[in-house]
Order: sequence, then C-alpha cells, then structure tokens
Amino acid sequence: MTDDPASADTARALAASLFAELIVGEQLANRLVTRSLPGGMQLSHFSVLNLLAHLNEERTPAQLAEAFHVGRSAMTNTLARLEWAGHVHVRPDWDDARRKWVAISPSGRAARDAALAAFLPRLADIVRDIGPSEVRRALPILRRLRERLEDET
Repeated sequence: MTDDPASADTARALAASLFAELIVGEQLANRLVTRSLPGGMQLSHFSVLNLLAHLNEERTPAQLAEAFHVGRSAMTNTLARLEWAGHVHVRPDWDDARRKWVAISPSGRAARDAALAAFLPRLADIVRDIGPSEVRRALPILRRLRERLEDET
C-alpha cells in the first residue's frame, strides 16, 4: 500500500463495507441455522457437535474453547448442557486428574445430523441461486480473510 491519502481512504471505505457485509451476513446465517435447529439446541451446541463429529476423536474442554475462540467458562457451560442432553460424553483423563476429555455420543451425532438435514437444503438453495462457480471463487478469499483475522486475535 502506498502513502497516498486517497489510497488510504479507499482502503478504509472498503474495510468498512467488508465489515458491514461480514457482520450482517453472520447475523443472517446464524438466524437461518438457529431457526432450523432441533428443539432446545443452540448454535454453540451445534458447533461443538459438528466439530467433534468432523474430528471423530476426543478433545479437552480447553482445546474446544481455543478452537471456538471462547473462554473456558463459556465452553464448560456449553459442554454441561450437551452432557445433560446426552449429546457428549465427558470422562476424566486417567493420566492427569485435572483434565477431562469430551467425545460426541451417538445421540449427539444424531442431533448434529438432524440439524444439518434441517438447514443444509436451505443453504444449498442459496448456493444454487448465487451459482456454484461464484461460491467456489469466493471460498478461497473468505478462507484467507478468516486466516488473517485469526492472526489478529
């Protein structure tokens, strides 16, 4: 980037537009998904179940908190609700009693699958309307943006 004030103004204007689109887009996507979730499930619950199903291996609460960029107490609360619902199994670490391990249960996998089945068709309609080639072109840019934002945190 140059020291040109016009160039700096352009970058700031683009940054403001990008920020607005990201914030509103996130709110609308969250609303679409949240409205589709099975009774009582929150977006944070689905997100944890989705990650555990994708990884297909145990994680500690601290690892999950880091993955979602939330505090440990927030993750502990989410895991307690998921455990109460029977969607995750939390077990002690046999080598370190201070640590616990979390795994998705069969019930959690079924709840995650039901949630996906409820909202993926709606997202697929949006992809179809925008055009798969447009979405494919946008994904690398969005990925780079996410990675750059992760570097800032």
